[in-house]
Amino acid sequence: MNIWLIMIAGGLITFGMRFSLIYLFGRFEVPETMRRALHYVPPAVLSAIIFPELFFQNGSIALTLANTRLIAGLAAILVAWFSKSTLLTIIAGMVVLLLLQLL
Repeated sequence: MNIWLIMIAGGLITFGMRFSLIYLFGRFEVPETMRRALHYVPPAVLSAIIFPELFFQNGSIALTLANTRLIAGLAAILVAWFSKSTLLTIIAGMVVLLLLQLL
């Protein structure tokens, strides 16, 4: 099957799913409890993606100074705390990780 057809079909399916939710939220009154619960979904998903990469090395927990990802993650948390800038946080974490891996 043509790769372009697969990409277009995947894009249309993704767009349809997202648009339908946006359309439905505009038509129905969402309960306040649901709104508060949905507020926590992005941080929970992001934590589930990032935390294993920070804390695990070779299948075991690595809470040592040799874990460069953990040190870079802690540096990124400090930058995020003080700067409140997503871009600056990402750049700082990447620079710290790069410097630690080069050393």
